[in-house]
Amino acid sequence: MNDVRIHRAVSADGTEIAGRVCGHGPPLVLVHGSLEDGDLDWASIVPFLKEQFTCYLMSTRNRGLSGEAVDLSPARRIEDVTAFIESIGEPVSVVGESDGGALALGAAARTNAISALAVYEPVVPEVADAETIARLEETFARVGEAAAEGMLAHGARIFSELVANEDELRALTAVDYFNECARYIPAMLQENEDGLESDEPGPTNDSVLSKITVPVLVLRGTQGALRLLSTDGPRHVAEQLPDSQLRNVEGAGHFGIALAPQRIAEELLQFFDASLRSA
Repeated sequence: MNDVRIHRAVSADGTEIAGRVCGHGPPLVLVHGSLEDGDLDWASIVPFLKEQFTCYLMSTRNRGLSGEAVDLSPARRIEDVTAFIESIGEPVSVVGESDGGALALGAAARTNAISALAVYEPVVPEVADAETIARLEETFARVGEAAAEGMLAHGARIFSELVANEDELRALTAVDYFNECARYIPAMLQENEDGLESDEPGPTNDSVLSKITVPVLVLRGTQGALRLLSTDGPRHVAEQLPDSQLRNVEGAGHFGIALAPQRIAEELLQFFDASLRSA
């Protein structure tokens, strides 16, 4: 990424939101998942995108190059994404994955600066059944215990074991992923806590999704370990949107952005190219 520069914006509460920028072409903002920042999450897929898009690898507050803040609720982080997108000054394409997919949906309901949106396995708590909610609560409790003992990398693995399949866990171990993202475990835990305490509708609430009018591509892997992420959540989002496509990525799991980047990039390029040509 020899052409890298830094783009900075200011969120609604004054927090600086920043990310690296690389590539050539129309702007594409990428919104990371709960364990990473903009650089970590998208490193594998950017080489497949940057020849056709100028890629903005933003990080939400308390991550990457962005500033620190106390409030990590979904509403504030959606403001981060919205402010960053609007600061580019022209219509942009956006892709978000996992928790970042949900935040991107929230931003699409708030701003007219998004021309098209793709999400990979967005987190949709509204459709979680009682068993899944119990598993999530247990997992976050175990991650919190690991963090309290200073075992942040172990906490990252505990969380990943909930959402990753066995092949993905082996691949993530081989590239030292858990140590790489360990520093974001405290932020992830606080984001979860602030989300549980918030009275505002979440970004995947039907009342929010109903405000999205741009074309949306909803992607899901066929080898997911958690039905909420690989089946129920993506299907619900696609069903609530007036202009959506729901597509499978064969052989990919929840960590497909990192481990199956070429297959996902092909879907993204096809979708965004079509949306730009029809604009």
